[in-house]
Amino acid sequence: MFRYYLLLGFRSLRRNPALTALMVLTLAVGVAASVSTLTILHVMSGNPIPHKSDRLLVPLLDLAPLRGYVPGEKNPYSNQSSYTDVVNYLRSTQGVRRTALYEIGGSIEPARREDPVINLGGIATTADFFAMFELPFRYGQAWNAADDEREARVAVLSRAQSAKLFGEDVDSVGKRLRMWGSDFTVVGVLDHWNPIPRYTNLVNGSGGYFRGENEVYVPFRTAIAHEQRSNGSTHCSRDSGVCYKGFLASDCTWITAWFELGSASDRPALQSWLDGYAADQRKGGRIERPVPNQLFNVMEWLEYNEVVRQDNKLAVWLSFGFLLLCIVNTMGLLLAKFSSRAAEVGVRRALGAGQGAIFRQFLTETAVIGLAGGLLGLLLAFGSLALIRAASRDLSAVAKMDWTMLAATFVIAVVAAIVAGLLPTWRACQVSPALQLKSQ
Repeated sequence: MFRYYLLLGFRSLRRNPALTALMVLTLAVGVAASVSTLTILHVMSGNPIPHKSDRLLVPLLDLAPLRGYVPGEKNPYSNQSSYTDVVNYLRSTQGVRRTALYEIGGSIEPARREDPVINLGGIATTADFFAMFELPFRYGQAWNAADDEREARVAVLSRAQSAKLFGEDVDSVGKRLRMWGSDFTVVGVLDHWNPIPRYTNLVNGSGGYFRGENEVYVPFRTAIAHEQRSNGSTHCSRDSGVCYKGFLASDCTWITAWFELGSASDRPALQSWLDGYAADQRKGGRIERPVPNQLFNVMEWLEYNEVVRQDNKLAVWLSFGFLLLCIVNTMGLLLAKFSSRAAEVGVRRALGAGQGAIFRQFLTETAVIGLAGGLLGLLLAFGSLALIRAASRDLSAVAKMDWTMLAATFVIAVVAAIVAGLLPTWRACQVSPALQLKSQ
C-alpha cells in the first residue's frame, strides 16, 4: 500500500510542477541554512578522542597575585602552568603518563648559503606525548624518556614537513636538520594527524583552535636548554626578570600540562594530590588566591577555553528559526494544494477510502516533497559550506560535511515536510464526501 501511496504522491506532484518546485525550494533553503550552521557546530563541539577523553586531564592553579582578586570571577589568563609547577608534575608519580608542551618556532638553516631559510613551528614536549594522544607514525618512532633527560637533539616531523624538507614518501629517519644553531636528528615521521579541535595545545599562536599543524616536535628539556620561549601565549602577573633563568623561576604561565589516568575513577585521587601540592606551594608564598585547584578532562577543557562560543550556538538557533519560517510557508502552500483536491478526496471517500487512508496518502506525498527538499538542500548546504571555507580561514577546517550530518540533512528535510503537512493533511481528511458529490 505504501508503494501505491508513493506512486500517487509522485503523480500529484507532477500535476502542478511550479507549486511543487516552490515547496521543494522553500524547504531546501531552510534545510541548507540549518544544516550548514549545525554542521559547523557539530564539528566544533565534537569529542576529538572519545575513547579516553575522560582519562586525559589538565591541571590548573591560579598563580595571579591577590591584588585585583574578585571572588567567583574567572581569571582569563589562568589557562596554562608555570615552569616550576610543570617540572613538579613531571617528577610526580601521578597517572600512567605525564606530559607538558609549549609552542615553539624556528628556522631550518640551509646546507648551502644560496638556499632559502625554511621557517617552521611546532611544540616542545616529552616522550609520553605521543603515546598519550596516540599519534600515528609513518616512519620511525618517538624518542624515549632517556632522551628527555639527556636533552637529546632529536626531532619528530609531521608528514607534510618531512615531504617539504626531504621529498614526498621519503623515509627521513636518521637525516639531520639544523635549527637553533644545533644539529637535530630525525627519529620519526608522523602520518596524517591534525585533530579538530586542537585540544592538545589550544593555547597557541599558529592557527587557533581549528587551524594549523605542528610541523616539528622536540624534547621539552632540549628546548629549555636552548632557551626557547613560547611561540604562543605567555602571561606574567609579576616581573619575570631579564634573564632566561629568571623567567623559568617566575610564576609566568606558558606551558600546558597533561595527566593520563589508568581509569576515570582515579580522578579524585589526582585531585587530592593536586590540592596537597597547592597547599605546600601556598605555604611557600607562591599561591595567594583562595580559589579551587582545577582539573579538566578533554571536553571540560574545550568548554573552559570556550572553543564553541555563544554566537556559534546562537547562529544555529537562528537558522532553525528560519527553517521554522520555511515550514510555515510550505504549510500554506500545502493547504492551498490540498484544498484544490477536495473533489478528488470526496470521490475516494465515497468509494470507501477511510480517513486513515487519505491521511497516509497525503502524508506520504509531503514526505516525497521532504526527500526532494533534502536532496536540493544538501546541494545548497555543500555550496554554503564551500562559501564559508572560502570566506573564513578560521572556519575552513570545520565547514565540512560528514556522514552524520549527511544523514541528518534528509531526516531534517523529511521531518520538516511532515510537520508542514500535518495540518493540511488533517484538513483534507475532514472533507465531507456527500457535500463534494452534491457540488459536482
